[in-house]
Order: sequence, then C-alpha cells, then structure tokens
Amino acid sequence: MPKNPAENTTGNTSRTIVAHTSDDVTYGRSILKQQIEVLTKISDSLDPRFAEAVRTLLSLERDSRILVSGMGKAGFVGMKLSATLASIGFPSFFLHPADAIHGDLGRLQKNDVVIILSHSGETDEVVRLLPRIKSFGAKIISITSSPTSSLGRHSDVVIETGKIPEAGPLGLAPTTSTTVMMALGDALAMTLLERKGISREEYAAFHPGGDLGRSLMLVSEIMRSGSSVCVVAEDTPIKRALHDITATDGRPGCAAVVNQTGEIVGVFTDGDLRRCLEKVPDFLNKIIGSVCSRTPITIRSEQLAQEACRIIQERKVNQLFVVNDKNAPVGLIHIQDLLAHGMIRPDKQG
Repeated sequence: MPKNPAENTTGNTSRTIVAHTSDDVTYGRSILKQQIEVLTKISDSLDPRFAEAVRTLLSLERDSRILVSGMGKAGFVGMKLSATLASIGFPSFFLHPADAIHGDLGRLQKNDVVIILSHSGETDEVVRLLPRIKSFGAKIISITSSPTSSLGRHSDVVIETGKIPEAGPLGLAPTTSTTVMMALGDALAMTLLERKGISREEYAAFHPGGDLGRSLMLVSEIMRSGSSVCVVAEDTPIKRALHDITATDGRPGCAAVVNQTGEIVGVFTDGDLRRCLEKVPDFLNKIIGSVCSRTPITIRSEQLAQEACRIIQERKVNQLFVVNDKNAPVGLIHIQDLLAHGMIRPDKQG
C-alpha cells in the first residue's frame, strides 16, 4: 500500500503518481487550447480544394459509393466519417487499408470515390493501396498534411492540413491531427448535407430507431387510417353510431362527426357515452350531432408525431383525429399508438 493516500504506485516500476487536481485542470485546459488554436488556423486556411471535394462527392453516380480509409487512429476517425456520410444519405463504408490489399478491394467500383485520411501521407499500408485504387479508376480525396506526400501526389483532391503539432508532453501521440481530421470530415459531411438540401423528414428516414427516429417521425407514419377510423354524419342516430364505433377495427372507442361537406364538426368518445348515459334524458333516441363534443382537437398528417404527443398529454385526451387541408378526418392517433412507438412512457400518461 502507498504510504501517502494521494500516491499510487503501479506495476513493478518505482514511478509514483501524485494527485494535483488544480494543476491537472490547468494542463487539461492547455491541451484543449492548443487544439482550438490549430482548428482556428485550419478554418482560416480552408481553400477552394475543399469546395472541389464537395463537388466531387455531389457528382457521384446513383450506384456509386464513398469508401473511407485510414490506418490506426486516422482509421477510427475514418470510420466515424463513413458512418456520418451514411447517416445523411450518402452510401458509404469503411475500407481498412491492410484488409483492402488482402481481398477487400473487391468492394471497390470504378465510379466510387475513396476518402483517405493520413496525417503524414506516407503510411505504408496506405501508400501500397494507392495504385490499386487507381487501377480501378476510382477517384481519391485525401485529408493529409501535404500535397507533395505520396498520398497527396496520387489524390484527385487534397484537403491540406499542414504540419500539425500534436498536443501533449511528448508531441507524438495522435491528438491534434486526429481532431483536425474529425473536424474536417464533419465540415465536409455537413456541407454535403446543406448542398443536398435534405429535410428533417428525409434525415429521419435514415434514423428509424431510437430517440432520434422517434423525434422525427411524422403523424402519417403512426396514424390509424381506413377501417380503423370511425367517421359518422352528424345526423346519424345514436344507436347506429354506437354500432359503427364498436365495429371499427382496433376499437379506438371514438368517432369523428362530420357535416354534409365532410368537415369534422365534433367527436364522440367513450367518455361522452358515459356522460350522456348519466345526464342526457332519452339519450339513445337522439342523433350523434346533438350530443357530441363540438370542439374537436385535430392535427395534420405532415406534422411531427411529437406534436401529437404534446397535444394528447396537455389536453389529457386519448385520441386525436388527423385531418386534411379540407378539414376532413383521414386518420386517428390513439395514445396506445404513441405508447407502442415508445413516444410516451406509461408513467407519463395524463
């Protein structure tokens, strides 16, 4: 056991690590500041070659893909870039340089573009890969320190980073250089996203699962329609309306009440049925329009499903009718549908 609680001796070495909290925070800040300074310089020096890379990727043919490659830490950054590109609708996958020259080049097609990340531009596995890529006729975009490196000379487009001092006491571990690669990759992907004009709804199509997918789902994606929605005319006798509600697929327990032009003018729910049985004399011999709720809460199919969640929770209702531009009911969202999609937790109802 160390004599001093603040000391920790590890392994068989005699080195002792002493905790200095304030000094550690100061040093951590200095590392971050070094990286910020380099990123600022990279931002200021970004030139038309970046725009050329964007144009090259936007001009990809329909069946072409973007392969991303890199060795070591640059490879991990490349994996992230490839995943980001795929998430915004650009078909992409990561190609490991070592695996590529041992069979994985079979994934490459003539009209593909390969983005290669290498700070030095002289990584052996990357350099060996270059002539193979060229033999396929694919284009190369590189993110590297120098256009005169082996990688730079064989690239169609070079996004130059310049010589970057690595942060840290030794200045050897990839730190600032990988931060720059990551930032440039993000800048490239987000510029493509902006240029392609992808909407929130299109973006949601690539993220159907998890909180992101749920937050971007449209009402049209989860609403009930057709035989699962009960619509009755306002002059329908109560007995007939109750039969139609009971016969509706999924038994939502409600009906949209419409006028002669098909516009929704009211709703009738199980709650209204209980209220009428208790308070309305001769209830079963009336028409539905005389007892329905005349302030229907509605939503449009093109709105976000999260808006339906908000309305249902705030107004403390179980159903929400979906209407078109003529105010005619075309669908229904039930609180059970929102629960099934994980958009409302059971403990958050009401």
